[in-house]
Amino acid sequence: MRFDEAYSGNVFIRSHQNYEESQAVIYGMPMDWTVSYRPGSRFGPARIREVSIGLEEYSPYLDRELEEVKYFDAGDIPLPFGNPQRSIDMIEDYIDSLLKDNKFPIGMGGEHLVSWPVIKAMYKKYPDLAVIHMDAHTDLRSEYEGEPLSHSTPIRKAAELMGGKNVFSFGIRSGMKEEFQWAKDNGMFIAKFEVLEPLKEILPKLAGRPVYVTIDIDVLDPAHAPGTGTVDCGGITSKELLASIHEIARSNVNVVGCDLVEVAPIYDPSEQTANTASKLIREMILGWVK
Repeated sequence: MRFDEAYSGNVFIRSHQNYEESQAVIYGMPMDWTVSYRPGSRFGPARIREVSIGLEEYSPYLDRELEEVKYFDAGDIPLPFGNPQRSIDMIEDYIDSLLKDNKFPIGMGGEHLVSWPVIKAMYKKYPDLAVIHMDAHTDLRSEYEGEPLSHSTPIRKAAELMGGKNVFSFGIRSGMKEEFQWAKDNGMFIAKFEVLEPLKEILPKLAGRPVYVTIDIDVLDPAHAPGTGTVDCGGITSKELLASIHEIARSNVNVVGCDLVEVAPIYDPSEQTANTASKLIREMILGWVK
């Protein structure tokens, strides 16, 4: 892909037309090659862009407008269908290029495995990186039915790379007993069931550090986001997730990149999930791109 050419398809609302002048780059990772339940998240990035036209450009939460931030929508990475290793390599190379140009990456998935090569690239540039992970699931398996490249493994891979004490998970309510034990044994922080209150306790400890934030849309209860591959009841509200994004924005952590993954539009004919995702991305842009 060429960064200097505006994406010819639908773009996220208010996207800047000049890559060189942009502070941040929105890009899609349309991959769902390894999902263990329902596929379809490869269509998430395109639909999030399409429904973003319905957004207001002003955030009353943050008192900022999208025109205050220059961000470029580069479209989707053209990932090879059914080839997870090649897809992962392409994503990592792509993020390497963005970081070389000092851009703030904002990714849209796609299954959660796509976050692994992004975190890997971010860690190369920021060796003191911390990861904030919001999700229904631990994603700490070493493999799924013998396959190490699975959407149930990215946080395990990140923790093994960076050290568990640098990975902080919130909203977790599903996972194997062995995954929770592995997290405990490796110094990971896991907040079960909630996000906002435990996040408030952790953010001061991350002050000044570069932080990458990865959000799986299924951290939300299915009542708020039914359009995802692996729904799991008992989640947080969209109001709490918005408040969590704003809490990070008002903290002293240095957010250096982010992604939002696992939106699968086909399972939500109301389009509630895609519309929620687009608003979350608006708040991420306005809150985290300085």
